[in-house]
Amino acid sequence: MITAKEVNELRNITGAGMMDCKKALTECNGDMSAAQDWLREKGIAKAAKKASRIAAEGLANILTEGDKAVILEVNCETDFVTKNTEFVEMIDNIGKAILKSEAKDLDEINALEVEGQTVSEYIVSKTAKIGEKLSLRRAELVSKSDSEHFGAYLHMGGKIAVLVVVDGSDEDIARDVAMQAAAMRPEYLNKEEVPAEVIEREKEILKEQAINEGKPADIAEKMVSGRIQKYYKENCLIHQAFVKDGDIDVETYVKNHGGTVKSMIRYEVGEGMEKRSENFAEEVAKQING
Repeated sequence: MITAKEVNELRNITGAGMMDCKKALTECNGDMSAAQDWLREKGIAKAAKKASRIAAEGLANILTEGDKAVILEVNCETDFVTKNTEFVEMIDNIGKAILKSEAKDLDEINALEVEGQTVSEYIVSKTAKIGEKLSLRRAELVSKSDSEHFGAYLHMGGKIAVLVVVDGSDEDIARDVAMQAAAMRPEYLNKEEVPAEVIEREKEILKEQAINEGKPADIAEKMVSGRIQKYYKENCLIHQAFVKDGDIDVETYVKNHGGTVKSMIRYEVGEGMEKRSENFAEEVAKQING
């Protein structure tokens, strides 16, 4: 019988998670030393020591097969690892596993099987081998109908990934839309997707700006309406001016080719995450000094 005290003791020694520690002790019949070795052999102990480190670099990728596509982002600590063949293959393997599944969230994705391991175990083993903290930050599985087309675009080798679905039209038009999203960084597909609280906050800011410009309150109120439309044109994909023809918006461009944009997912690696502050020289010096 493995006690909570024993599990906590092993956790304090190795830094591994509670469930991993319990499993290690169970596999080793409660032998603390053997359990530590078990965690090391599985790469769990080494990965745990890196768990608190910042991993905001990495790559995003898109894989498509038939009527399914997956977009995912996997992070690492330094940009050097993104050139590592094993890291790139790991992302590809995880993507293929997701494509074969019906996974709806990260919990289900982490439980999928890759090379005889769960995705979470697979990432831990690669963390131990590559030597940096690795993590699957996000992923989404997307399906389309027979009349729809995927538009997939990777920019800067996977630093930005965009997956759109266009109903009607064709794949070339869908790819144009994906490239637009990569370049112009829309936050939403259309104005209907913008949360009400975001619009209210934006209205307050715009009103204060107008008042600070010397406009009377009633005039400022009227000006907000026009400026909100500008906000939509800057932040909503289908309302943006089309980069290849600034006289029309994206919605019109796609409509002129017999289609409508149904969805957009845009990943920019590391967006919103804390970044490492060390430079390369400092990193090397830290490693040399142990």
